[in-house]
Amino acid sequence: MAMIELSTLEGDARFGAWLAEPDGEPRGAIVVIQEIFGVNEGIRRKCAHWASLGYLALAPDLFWRIEAGVELDPDVPEQFEQALALMRKFDQDRGIADIEAAIREARRRMEEGRKVGCVGYCLGGRLAFMTATRTDVDATVGYYGVGLDDLLGEKHGIARPLLLHIAGADHFVPPEQQEAVHQGLDDHPRVTIHDYPGQDHGFAAEMGKRRSEDAASLADSRTEVFFAEHVG
Repeated sequence: MAMIELSTLEGDARFGAWLAEPDGEPRGAIVVIQEIFGVNEGIRRKCAHWASLGYLALAPDLFWRIEAGVELDPDVPEQFEQALALMRKFDQDRGIADIEAAIREARRRMEEGRKVGCVGYCLGGRLAFMTATRTDVDATVGYYGVGLDDLLGEKHGIARPLLLHIAGADHFVPPEQQEAVHQGLDDHPRVTIHDYPGQDHGFAAEMGKRRSEDAASLADSRTEVFFAEHVG
């Protein structure tokens, strides 16, 4: 496991990404899309987990244009506020381009024909949805994505399997937004949605106060089955 450098799609700059490689040839790759807290220890642990299951895992540093190497702790109030400030400055469209660069890098590092999935959390859950609608990623998972109701106009772009985990008591995503997502996507043939009643935003974090062990284990087991079927 190590931080590597990727080239932007335009080839005009380079930025960091955390790479975790499995023992032996990868069965596929998973691009892990960060929360608003950067590529911190929690995201690196997720990469290590995917590598332990035989996948190449890559987590691009999406805040690099604002501040490279961000690693924040959501349980520290001052760092949580810093993360919110970074999110407000973040250009999501350029972030999708950087995720696409990571997808291409993952494919480059594997045998031809291997597939790439992506999984994102929080802001990354929103970006995962956008990745599903705007790129050729093979399969996508979003955990408690924010503002998905604003993106439903892009649902026609979902050409490959998409799995969404919705926290029923998400204080960032009120019930009316959750209902709009269901109304917009429940009948989509490539979308599966799982709800977690009573769970708050961040319930599947690897560490810290937000984690809810039972719900996290259930969601993660569903994600593993999903990627085993659609990535490898």
